[in-house]
Amino acid sequence: MRRTASVLPLILLGLGVFALVFGQLLDRYVEPRVKRTPVDVQTDSVLTGTGSFFDTGALKTVHGKRITVTRRIVGDVAAAERSGNAVWNVSTQIDTPATLSLRDPRRSLQWTTERWVTDRRTNQPVHCCGEQPSFRGDAYLKFPFDVQKRTYRWWDGVLGAAVPLKYSGTEKVLGQTGYRFTGSVAPRRTEVTREVPGTLVGRPKQRQVTAEEWYANGRIELVVERRTGRIMNARIAPRITLRAPGAQQDAVTLLASDRLEFTEATRRTQVALTARDSRRLEVLGETAPMLATVAGGVFTAAGLAFLVRERRRRAATEDSQ
Repeated sequence: MRRTASVLPLILLGLGVFALVFGQLLDRYVEPRVKRTPVDVQTDSVLTGTGSFFDTGALKTVHGKRITVTRRIVGDVAAAERSGNAVWNVSTQIDTPATLSLRDPRRSLQWTTERWVTDRRTNQPVHCCGEQPSFRGDAYLKFPFDVQKRTYRWWDGVLGAAVPLKYSGTEKVLGQTGYRFTGSVAPRRTEVTREVPGTLVGRPKQRQVTAEEWYANGRIELVVERRTGRIMNARIAPRITLRAPGAQQDAVTLLASDRLEFTEATRRTQVALTARDSRRLEVLGETAPMLATVAGGVFTAAGLAFLVRERRRRAATEDSQ
C-alpha cells in the first residue's frame, strides 16, 4: 500500500503534464494545420430568380423570365500538392428556361471558366499555377477563417475588381447563424466589348458597332459562417447592359434581375458543410484544448496535493520514531 501511495502522485503529475502539453499542441499546432482551405472540392451552387435577358433568337430583351446561375467548383489536387495552395477550377453558366434543359454550358446564355489560386491559410490570392484571371481582395468563393465584423473586399468577376462589403449584422440560414455582409456596385463600364449591329444600340447608320458593356449590382448580400468563412446564402441583383461607344444611356439589357438567391438545395448543402467543418474547428481549436488544460490542471493539483500529504505523513512517522 505504501508503494501504491507513493506512485499515485507521480502518475497524477504525469497525466497532468501530458494533458497540459496535449492541450497546447492542439491549440498551437494541430488546429492551425486543420484550418486550411480544402483542395479536393467538387461542389455546385445555384442561384435562381426572375428577371430580364436578351433573347438572341427574337433579337430583343424579354422580361419576367426565370434565370438560373450555376457555379461548379472542382479542385485541382495535383496542382495544390505541388504548390501548397488551394487551386480551384470554376465554371459559371447563366441559363434561361430554354438553355437550362439542354444541360450544355456551351449553349447557355453565358458561360465563363476561371482558375482561382489562394493561400490555404489566409485566403489571399496567389498568382501562380495558371491563375486566370488575376484577382485581388479578401474574399471570393469563400471568406477567410475566423471572419471579423469589418469590411471585406469581395472580388466581383463580372466587374473585374474588388467590391467593399461591410458587416451588417447577423442572419440565420436554416438555423445556422452567420455574419451578413452587404454592398453594391454603381453602373461601371467593364473591360468587355461586343461587336453588334448599329441598329441595336441606336446607331442605325453604322452596320457594326463596338458596343461597351456596362455592369451594376444593386444588392450584394452574403451570409458567412464565422469560423469557416463559408458562404451559406447569397443574394445579388445584377444588371448587364450595352451602350453605344461614348453614350450615357443603356441601349440594350443583356441581363437584369432584382433578386437572384441560392436555391433551397444549395443553402442546405452549404449549411451542412458549414456545420461539419465548424464543429471540427470548434473541437480542435476550443473544446479539446480547454478540456485538456482543465484536466491537466486538476491532475497536476491532485498529484501535488498527494505529494505534500505523503511528505507530511512521512515526516510525522519519522518524528514519532
